[in-house]
Amino acid sequence: MLHDVSRRAFLQRTAALGMAGVAAPFVTSLGAIGEAAAATATDYKALVCIFLQGGNDHYNTLVPYDPTSHGQYRTARSTVALARDALQATALLPDNDLGGRAYALAPTMAKLNPLFDAGRLAVALNVGTLIQPTTRAQYLNKSVRVPPKLFSHNDQQSFFQASSPEGAASGWGGRIGDLYQSGNGSATLTCINASGNAVFLTGRQAIQYNVGTGGPVSLLRGATSLYGSATAAQTLARLMSETNPHMFASEYARVNKRAMDTQAQLANALAGVPESTLNLFPTGNSLADQLRMVARMIAISGQIGAKRQIFFVAMGGFDLHDNLATSQPVLLGRLADAMRAFHDTTAALGVADKVTTFTGSDFGRTLTSNGNGVDHGWGSMHFVMGGAVKGKRLYGAPPAIGHNTSDDVGQGRLIPTMAVDQYASTLARWFGVSDGDLSTVLPNIGNYDRSSWSQGFV
Repeated sequence: MLHDVSRRAFLQRTAALGMAGVAAPFVTSLGAIGEAAAATATDYKALVCIFLQGGNDHYNTLVPYDPTSHGQYRTARSTVALARDALQATALLPDNDLGGRAYALAPTMAKLNPLFDAGRLAVALNVGTLIQPTTRAQYLNKSVRVPPKLFSHNDQQSFFQASSPEGAASGWGGRIGDLYQSGNGSATLTCINASGNAVFLTGRQAIQYNVGTGGPVSLLRGATSLYGSATAAQTLARLMSETNPHMFASEYARVNKRAMDTQAQLANALAGVPESTLNLFPTGNSLADQLRMVARMIAISGQIGAKRQIFFVAMGGFDLHDNLATSQPVLLGRLADAMRAFHDTTAALGVADKVTTFTGSDFGRTLTSNGNGVDHGWGSMHFVMGGAVKGKRLYGAPPAIGHNTSDDVGQGRLIPTMAVDQYASTLARWFGVSDGDLSTVLPNIGNYDRSSWSQGFV
């Protein structure tokens, strides 16, 4: 016979899966609640993951700017390289010495330069999926374990988010949520996805709560009548949530009732957020719409009793095998606009130092152009933003520019020198996760020297 705790968790997940083919947005609201907390918190903190789907080209996002590096970059990808004179306005002036190396942001990301200069934005160099520290010789000799199916979108998205390839049962954001959800006023509102579904926010107990850009997704889309009858709609809601002597039906009803109660609680709380606090976000920008929703959720965190929350938003279109020079600048401009608006809104709400935002992606791209685009790579660069960030710095080792370098496994694909585990552990420790719990959140972190568990950017 199953232990009561295990049986309840099994039934909760079964109930959610049973609805999956009928109402997927509703299903993601049916969070399986953890039975015990491994950590507590008295203050408020939020992590916000911005995932760039498709594999963002890092070489044209953070561009080599010193004359020597830019010359090497221009030679390696002449057909899609950005001209050096176009980068002067977005050149970064970091506080740390990069050994003569210099970088600039893509010209359309100019809105992020003031955040960098103010110490609210940092850059993590050459981040990527690894199982353990890996050198070029080890990779070429196949003498070290590396993530399976490198350069595959689905598998590397999953490995970045979950430390496991496609089919992973939980992600590191959700596993952080497992530790904190029972300390929140509503455990269901610990892991919140504004973009759909992602393994990143699925825990071993926690299941992500899905919100749309307009708010929580209600049962039957908030319909007050069914087949023209208000009574029919009320009856359906009652039947879905009333107790039942059958074990499975009773558990299913309990999950339904929790989902409906949470939707009502959240909708009521969000209705009280003044629109004037959200007017910094641009229109016609899907990422900004998602981050606007996250800002609304953060604004009511005290009202709903939340102490720790993890959010996920996503932006697609980065798989640019073609038209890199025309398509990526538009995407990066939208990314910068949304990030700047989100940061400035958290500052206006007085919580900028309590919210840390970071980017993720499948992988980086090749240094070598395939003509007018670039192909799947490995290591990349990422942004970390917020009031608690130790910004105006670039963290990690600047990778060599060129082919057959110590960082290159072919076509300018970079071997990561900062593992996702090290990147994630830095964020998790700021969030409050203890070193003793890190191996639960990040199963490969023990393969790295303990001194590298914090990369120092937050």
